[in-house]
Amino acid sequence: MTEQPTSYERPQGGDPTDPRGALLRSQAPVPDSTVLPSPAAQARTDGAPGIGTPGSPAPYGRTGKASTGGTAGKGAEVGKGKDPAGSGPEHSQPVSAESMGALPGRAEPSVGDHRPRPVPESIPVQPGAEHGPDGQERRTGQVSAPGRPTPMRRDGDRLRFVGAATRRIARGLDLDEIVMGLCRATVPTFSDAILVHLRDPLPVGDERPAADRVVLRLRRTDRIPEERDTETGFAALGLPPPETPDRQELSAVVAELCEVRPGGALAEVLRGVRPVFADSPAARAALPELLGEDSRLDVPDGRRAILAPLRGRRRVIGAAVFIRRPDRIPFENDDLLVAAQLATHSALGIDKAVLYDREAYIADELQRTMLPETLPRPTGVRLASRYLPAAETARVGGDWYDAIPLPGSRVALVVGDVMGHSMTSAAIMGQLRTTAQTLAGLDLPPQEVLHHLDEQAQRLGTDRMATCLYAVYDPVSHRITIANAGHPPPVLLHLGGRAEVLRVPPGAPIGVGGVDFEAVELDAPAGATLLLYTDGLVESRLRDVATGIEQLREKLEATAQLTGPDHPPPLEALCDEVLDMLGPGDRDDDIALLAARFDGIAPSDVAYWFLEPEDAAPGQARRLARRALERWGLEELTDSVELLVSEVVTNAVRYATRPVTLRLLRTDVLRCEVGDDVPQLPRLRQARATDEGGRGLFLVNRLARRWGATRLSTGKVVWFELNRG
Repeated sequence: MTEQPTSYERPQGGDPTDPRGALLRSQAPVPDSTVLPSPAAQARTDGAPGIGTPGSPAPYGRTGKASTGGTAGKGAEVGKGKDPAGSGPEHSQPVSAESMGALPGRAEPSVGDHRPRPVPESIPVQPGAEHGPDGQERRTGQVSAPGRPTPMRRDGDRLRFVGAATRRIARGLDLDEIVMGLCRATVPTFSDAILVHLRDPLPVGDERPAADRVVLRLRRTDRIPEERDTETGFAALGLPPPETPDRQELSAVVAELCEVRPGGALAEVLRGVRPVFADSPAARAALPELLGEDSRLDVPDGRRAILAPLRGRRRVIGAAVFIRRPDRIPFENDDLLVAAQLATHSALGIDKAVLYDREAYIADELQRTMLPETLPRPTGVRLASRYLPAAETARVGGDWYDAIPLPGSRVALVVGDVMGHSMTSAAIMGQLRTTAQTLAGLDLPPQEVLHHLDEQAQRLGTDRMATCLYAVYDPVSHRITIANAGHPPPVLLHLGGRAEVLRVPPGAPIGVGGVDFEAVELDAPAGATLLLYTDGLVESRLRDVATGIEQLREKLEATAQLTGPDHPPPLEALCDEVLDMLGPGDRDDDIALLAARFDGIAPSDVAYWFLEPEDAAPGQARRLARRALERWGLEELTDSVELLVSEVVTNAVRYATRPVTLRLLRTDVLRCEVGDDVPQLPRLRQARATDEGGRGLFLVNRLARRWGATRLSTGKVVWFELNRG
């Protein structure tokens, strides 16, 4: 026979003094002629009463009749396979004292009779076999309250308790769950109350603490519920009376913060790491420092409290105090080992939880900085976006979206997906997104942007693959130019409610190398909505890409019908409706979604001219701008516009060799754009008193709402905006 595995726990209410445990631990088989020791003889070895002692609970056998050794009446019949009616695991009954008196002299233990039955994992209830019928504790003579669990007396009970408690602590993933698991595992099974103090702030890994001083904060307390307290219950610990609102809180009678004094008693106990009884000289001096000098919690005398330091991988991170009521028997020396095991497992779990929280924080910050916090508000287009990680526990991924304002009131719409959804993928995504923003600032065609992104991906590594879709929308011409690199095609929702999957050449993914990309130019009518997305929205284990795209198109059409053919659906609500198409098993990948509503700029709000690079160009520009303002009813801006247009055109004519362009746009603001074929960008300088020039941009900077200069493939554009009053 082998010892009963500790992974099987005794059901609550079981008797740890069951002689089955002694039998199972016996390595030698019991001869047929051997008479088992009487229960009373077994009890004399540890001071516990025998099974036949009046008032002591009798053990439960597997068949419900005799003990597992077959020493009760009809034990032989059970051992031979006869199962009386009503017996069995579901109908087990305690053996009576009378039946124990007629024990047969021959007992044949059966392996099947002793095989433990698996039970749900739980903290075993402490046995009550150490008490007599009057509730008096047999070893100390003290009387415990009815229904109060009693301390563990056997090593097997402690082992089972430690195993179940550590498993419960290990189930926690974050700091609060681990601390709560420690409290719930020990109260009331091991102690009547517990206080858990942790360092504030908690150190992370091998990092050096921010402050040299050590401060402990009361993190959590727990105690036996009030309905289980008696008249002599926690009042003896100095807790408030029942009518006090904070009756259930131990935190109301102890200090919340405790600064560990260097060289003090508490520092010495924490440095020693080992748990100590409260009646030891070190603990008597350390507990007032931990609980507060003015604490109203009276720690019981004797060995009814244990102070256990919590040590992580590198340093002590806190302390736990286990308390038993004055009417309970004190802790024993073996309970120090139990407290040490609980403290060690809790401290290591807290260390891991802190490291996990730091890693999740870094991942969240990385993902947040890689994606735009807010979308721009370019002229003639409205934007909305969504991002969903693959899982709550892995918030980082390689999906990204972006909207980049371009010269001429245009806007670049970008969505991409790097292979994988790890922190490495997020870092690569950030580099590609930064490269795309830089290339967009050069006003390169979409196919050229993808070509340079492909070269950048190859420089990052041979296995750096990504898909990307780059589109440029011009609100003046109501056209959009799109280039694709292995990405799912965009969907255009027309004003009438028809959703169309745009036919864009798919191209090869970024990182393949040696592949040309092709761009197409399509109509973008006013009121239409362009939807850019990553494959996580339309592809999963339950459906392929083609099926997902068709479902997306049907979803857009169904949503557009709710608002009617003359009114497009709101962008934010449209994004939410699109994400609702995802089922419970459809979140296999990150999801990035970018929606653009094309409003455009009416031709009547645009004025465009070509000016020859000659000395008369600034005067001509002033006259043309004045006429446009009169036509739009913006005469109050005439003086400012004439002055600024004259300065910018003069600077362009001075160096240009080709005709200079002048364009005025009337939207919510008045925008003026002057373009030439010189790539050098102007810079704002502080002109000296003796300088004849250099004050043009200074005037623009002072009078304009905002201004800027953008380099183009054919030169540059200098622009400024004025409020319309």
